[in-house]
Amino acid sequence: MSRGRAMLIGAASGLVEPLFALLCAWLVQVSVLLLPWGLALAAGAMLFAVTHEIIPECHRKGHETAASLGLAAGFCLMMVLDTALA
Repeated sequence: MSRGRAMLIGAASGLVEPLFALLCAWLVQVSVLLLPWGLALAAGAMLFAVTHEIIPECHRKGHETAASLGLAAGFCLMMVLDTALA
């Protein structure tokens, strides 16, 4: 392959960079909107893991729903008090 052709192929490979720069800038704007939802989903998954894996004794004898709702209510109360008093 000649040097000129290699140079043209190398230059052509850089032509897609402005297109993907615009695409990535748009994705950053979208991710700013989606980040709080993703973090809320992750927090909900962690609460689910805590209630069903780390605290199994609260789910004995058929009290799964009451234990989970109690934990969620306690967590919400803790967050309200932390926000209001801090």
